[in-house]
Amino acid sequence: MISFDWFFRKEIAVLNHYFVRPTTVDRIRASWIGKGIERYVVWLTEQHYAARNVSFRVPVLVRFGEFARTSGANKLDDLPAYVEPFIEDWLNRRKREYSESQCSVAARELRNPIWQLLRLVLPNLGSDTRIAPDPFTDVAPGFFDFLRRERGLRETTIVQYRHYLRRLQDHLQKIGQSLLPDLPPIAISGLITESGQTLDKRSVHSLCSILKVFFRYLYRVGLMTRDLSKAIESPRRYRLSNLPRSITWSEVEQMLLKIDRRSAIGKRDYAILLLLVTYGLRSHEIGALTLDDIDWKRDRLDIRGRKAGHSTAYPLAPTVGEALLDYLKQARPQTTSRAVFIGAYAPYTPLSRVAVSMRAKCHLRKAGISVSRPGSHTLRHTCVQHLVDSGFSLKTIGDFVGHRTPDATKIYAKVNVEALRQVALGNGEEVL
Repeated sequence: MISFDWFFRKEIAVLNHYFVRPTTVDRIRASWIGKGIERYVVWLTEQHYAARNVSFRVPVLVRFGEFARTSGANKLDDLPAYVEPFIEDWLNRRKREYSESQCSVAARELRNPIWQLLRLVLPNLGSDTRIAPDPFTDVAPGFFDFLRRERGLRETTIVQYRHYLRRLQDHLQKIGQSLLPDLPPIAISGLITESGQTLDKRSVHSLCSILKVFFRYLYRVGLMTRDLSKAIESPRRYRLSNLPRSITWSEVEQMLLKIDRRSAIGKRDYAILLLLVTYGLRSHEIGALTLDDIDWKRDRLDIRGRKAGHSTAYPLAPTVGEALLDYLKQARPQTTSRAVFIGAYAPYTPLSRVAVSMRAKCHLRKAGISVSRPGSHTLRHTCVQHLVDSGFSLKTIGDFVGHRTPDATKIYAKVNVEALRQVALGNGEEVL
């Protein structure tokens, strides 16, 4: 039987491993949640977290404990209620340092270690406790059920509803205005105007569309006496008005050459970028790719559950196959997960769609390639544009990249890169 003293000595030894100054260790152990933090550090070590992660997370937890205690927490079971107030207080103290997008990243980096600690010290904590409640559930509890059952929306779409309705909720709290029974239209106009200063036109359009659905629902179920959706005017957007966010094939080669393929991350990212630009895959399709989806015997790559509701089988290009083999044999961390692409650092979880897109954005910037809204879709657009320039029909291209409707492919008919290049060089008459 292992004694309590053994665990105690192990926790002290682990703390001393990460924190050189005895006063730092003493301060951690003096915290009223110090025992939990020590257990958490042991857990991080067992999960092979990097030392820099531990060095960042522990001070955050100590400050969280101090904040919760001064705010009225008396026991560990009280802690979950103080997570979001702590994060809000942390960000408010640094609001001059962070942009809106940086605040979102910082909140995630704060929230993750706190909930990991709480799940460790509170075994009965529900698995979904860390998820913030849906906005306006107190006044319109049936709205999100309506989105799922009557409108048949996917969870990925409902995430957008949560995001923009939280923006409305925060705006109403800031101006001291209640939603029901009748919200003045000027409050909605204020939100849209304020959002237009930080969001692009497409995002503002999404905000307006979601608000219309929400207010139409409130009127339909009798929570509002008038339909405020009619008072919302979305910014005008023209179909096919934007150009594809593609880059040239030479820029693709430039980006790929910049990747350090000697490192584990370089091997992984090289394979990801090749998949994006060769097959025009979406970031979530790459994140969902499993070892079972690669058929080495028949040189085939299966992409399941696409946005259009079908699956696609691609021939496995030799260059892509070699890059995948190099990553799987030489760089992929040891894990029981069947996902192909795994995070480079502990706890070695599959890459999310956001992580895939961020890796593409990172390498585009490293290569010095300037493009509007860089990310994984930049390379998807490049793949499609390359197929257009090669003379394939829009129907064939749409099927290849998994477009749901022909309209999604039509925008690429607007740009013939080679013809425009010739016009720019002065050979316009020849082109015409």
